[in-house]
Amino acid sequence: MPRITIYSSIFCPYCHHAKALLTKKGANYDEIDVDTTPGARPEMTRRANGGTSVPQIFIGNTHVGGCDELYAMDAAGKLDALLTS
Repeated sequence: MPRITIYSSIFCPYCHHAKALLTKKGANYDEIDVDTTPGARPEMTRRANGGTSVPQIFIGNTHVGGCDELYAMDAAGKLDALLTS
């Protein structure tokens, strides 16, 4: 399974939904709280090509985007393949 990184914030409901889907899929992920980790927000924005909202989700070298994109990928049947690549 590729490395999964989620940039998140503790009070973000979309972050909780994204993490719940990944947990349901049995995926382990590294979570970086942009509110408490020094330098995390600028790092996230750079990696997400200017994306400033949370969550920002990376699976391997693929920038998935946010919660909506993660769920859309799952609905399209593409998430499982990405998680097992």
